[in-house]
Amino acid sequence: MKPTYLYAFAGLLLVYILGWFIPVMDIDAAQYASMSREMLERKDFLHFFDVGQPYLDKPPFLFWISALSMKIFGINHFAYRLPSFLFAVLAVWSTYRLAKLFYDQHTATLAALILASSQGFILMNHDVRTDTILTGAVIFSIWQLASWYQHQKILHLLMASLGISIGMMTKGPVALLVPAFAFGTHFIMQRNFRVFFKWQYLLALMMRVILLMPMCIGLYQQFDSHPETTVNHEQNVSGLKFFFWTQSFGRITGASSWNNGATIFFLLENMLWSFLPGFVFFMFALVLKTKNIFLQKFRITERQEAITWGGFVLTYLSLGMSRYQLPHYIFVAFPFAAIITADFIKRLTEEDRMQRLMKRLKYFHVVLFILLLISMAVLVIWPFDDVHQWMKIMAVIAVAAVSYCFYKIHQHKNFILYAGLLVTIMINFFLNTCFYPSLLKYQAASNAGEWMHSHHIDPNHTYTFQYVMWRSLHFYAQGIVKSKDDINSIEKGDYILTQKDKLPLLQQANIHYDILYEGPDYPVSKITLPFLNPETRDGVLNHFFLIKII
Repeated sequence: MKPTYLYAFAGLLLVYILGWFIPVMDIDAAQYASMSREMLERKDFLHFFDVGQPYLDKPPFLFWISALSMKIFGINHFAYRLPSFLFAVLAVWSTYRLAKLFYDQHTATLAALILASSQGFILMNHDVRTDTILTGAVIFSIWQLASWYQHQKILHLLMASLGISIGMMTKGPVALLVPAFAFGTHFIMQRNFRVFFKWQYLLALMMRVILLMPMCIGLYQQFDSHPETTVNHEQNVSGLKFFFWTQSFGRITGASSWNNGATIFFLLENMLWSFLPGFVFFMFALVLKTKNIFLQKFRITERQEAITWGGFVLTYLSLGMSRYQLPHYIFVAFPFAAIITADFIKRLTEEDRMQRLMKRLKYFHVVLFILLLISMAVLVIWPFDDVHQWMKIMAVIAVAAVSYCFYKIHQHKNFILYAGLLVTIMINFFLNTCFYPSLLKYQAASNAGEWMHSHHIDPNHTYTFQYVMWRSLHFYAQGIVKSKDDINSIEKGDYILTQKDKLPLLQQANIHYDILYEGPDYPVSKITLPFLNPETRDGVLNHFFLIKII
């Protein structure tokens, strides 16, 4: 491997590690961290609860391994993030190995770098949801299946079944559909129909049934055998039906009530940022690959592969038909996009007929990268006064230094690749060390929870009063903070979390209190310009208070 690529992987690893020290962000990541802590506290790994209420949404694997990690390393954001990071490493390695089965080592290395440096992939390693594990498990299973089809070693098939099972226990049937899309496309285009009829599939099916059994037993016990249980405002809900049908396919058929009006282009629009710095290359690569497939009349030779094309296109179309979509849903297909892009970039740098396109893309990306660097510097320098002055100076120096590097190496054939990696590492270094730590000082729930835990405030005697706080409160307080919205239920000795405008209500009721802690409150996942602007920030901030009733 080239030293430049080793430096790039080292720089990306540093960025990932720096992300471990950022507080867990509301909403989803903090909810899953809180549920993992609650599972560990209950010592019940088959039935799922969210702040004491039955939970039926995501499958349990993320909660299982996060709770195990917290058992070993303690209840903190590092322990919550570590398992997902390991699956991110697995995703990068599996992408490399899958690409190496069909392309040369250089293309495989590029694919691993493109995946590891994509902005969405970096983000989901500190804003941890289910998609990091899902992506790692699914691409691992696809690599193992491809190895089995090539070498016929049964161990590869069993490892593929393990990966699919983990994926299904992380985010449902999508983990089975993605490999089916990838290999179904590949073998149909090869006109290799005999491969669909192998007795070994029964062995793989049996293994998946065995691995999924604990989760299914838990779902049946908690929901199917207790139709009186209220979950998601409904009763008589089947946990098994929800897992195998409603949660995934129901969003297409209408059986699920989730609907945010997303169109077929929603995921592609979000890839504009989440697959940076490689998005433009990927679009050219996908169009070119699609064109070649049409020219070949959807037929490929034994030396060609359609796993990545079918895996991405069919996965995208199936997710894009859902009535409810979020930007991270497409992350499971990022390894396919990385391999398609890597093959295109290698051709772009080596084939003479591609040099005109290469030149145009170079100029476009130089402008894009400099604009991104300037935006990063603005985010470091402008919004937050608590960023150290030296870090602000370093951000300016970084923009100048990287711009100078662009000038010095702009003639190198791998200039765009090197420039993209350098910009990605630089931007995320400053985001993880300056921007996010300052931003999350405005996340009331995590700040209140951390203060409570460090000052030994018992969450069992702490309540919110007419104030909704997100799940990071329970995670960092290391206990469930309940609510008392009736002012008459407040008693002497209670600790109360509430907003500034609720204090007069307590005063009017002749309830006396001491203020123990106060701070700003803003939904940090919904950043707006008035919030970023120090001159207008106070106008959009709320303030919370932790008080003791005396």
